[in-house]
Formats: sequence, structure tokens, C-alpha cells
Amino acid sequence: MPVEVRIPTILRKYSDGAKSVAAEGDTIRSLLADLDERYPGIASQLLNEDGSLHRFVNVYVNDEDVRFLGALDAKLAEGDVVAILPAVAGGSGGLMPSPPAAGGSGGLMPSPPAAGGSGGLMPSPPVNGGSG
Repeated sequence: MPVEVRIPTILRKYSDGAKSVAAEGDTIRSLLADLDERYPGIASQLLNEDGSLHRFVNVYVNDEDVRFLGALDAKLAEGDVVAILPAVAGGSGGLMPSPPAAGGSGGLMPSPPAAGGSGGLMPSPPVNGGSG
């Protein structure tokens, strides 16, 4: 039973550049095994040495996280769409207001997080007596 697998950019070197490929399996585990047969090396990027899903890899079946569907034993049906997404960690810490351009109302730009925080969105402060 064919299942569409969406491949993230970082793993496309294994799929010959394809954004989406077909693979077969009745569970995520068997799907990944089939995917690795078709595209050698891709499973090593997704699984730990003990065969479990790497914690920095997210796999979704029809937009549902497999961790809530039985992990690698999550069942698949014909026509399902499996998306593989690398988890994103780190970064600049969030967004903070940038000064407005002449006549503008301000914008958002990356900023470091406050102590103990993770950054976020803040309203633009008033400039030159404006309301922000």
C-alpha cells in the first residue's frame, strides 16, 4: 500500500532531491525500513542506534504527531501522508520591536531573550510622541 512521504530539505540528499516520495508499510517502523531500502542511509538520520525515533525528528501522519499515535508502531493506511520534520532548536530567542521608519508604525526584528525567557513579541514603543 503506497504512502506519500514528505522529505525535509536537509534529508533530500538521500531522496535524490525529491520533496515527496512513495514508500510502503503498514506501520511507521515498516515504512521507514522500506524508505531506507529505496533511499539508503535515510533511516540512520531518523532513528537512534536502538531503533527508536531520534528525539530531534518529528514524524506526522496526516498532520498528527506519531508520538501520540503509537510512535513507530503507528498504523498506516493507503493514501496516508507522512511528513518528516527536523525539530528546530536554538535560534535568536524571539522578536522585539524595531524603531519605526519615518512615518511608519514600527516592525519586528530578532532579539536576544530576556534573562530566563525565550523572547517574544512586544508592541512598538511610541516614537516622537506617536502612539506606537
